[in-house]
Amino acid sequence: MDYKALIEEAIAAKEMAYVPYSHFRVGAALLTKSGKIYRGCNIENAAFTPTNCAERTAFFKAISEGEKEFKAIVVNGDADDYLFPCGVCRQVMVEFCDLKTFEVIVANNTEDYKVFTLEQLMPGVFNAEEMAKGQRL
Repeated sequence: MDYKALIEEAIAAKEMAYVPYSHFRVGAALLTKSGKIYRGCNIENAAFTPTNCAERTAFFKAISEGEKEFKAIVVNGDADDYLFPCGVCRQVMVEFCDLKTFEVIVANNTEDYKVFTLEQLMPGVFNAEEMAKGQRL
């Protein structure tokens, strides 16, 4: 996989962030299995709860356009170190991605990045399979 091109997309997405409160920009680039890339940025709101992370913005854009199969996502932010997806974003990934094959790339730049599987970042998942187990009780 060409991680560098996907990282560049996330960096470009970060430029569109709406962050008047935190001034902390985050960009994401979501790669579908068909090869299409969806960009996302964080979008803040004065009433903090409606704020949306870059990762979920990318996912929701893709899903709203009919995409349901994903290969990888890159996250890039205004941090001095790697920026990992929050728990809510990881849970969204669990809903739509294969734990063993979906890759989460945290990148400072095109030369400095780390690659993880979703399973590495989200052990003990709560998903449809686990819900089905609970319904049988």
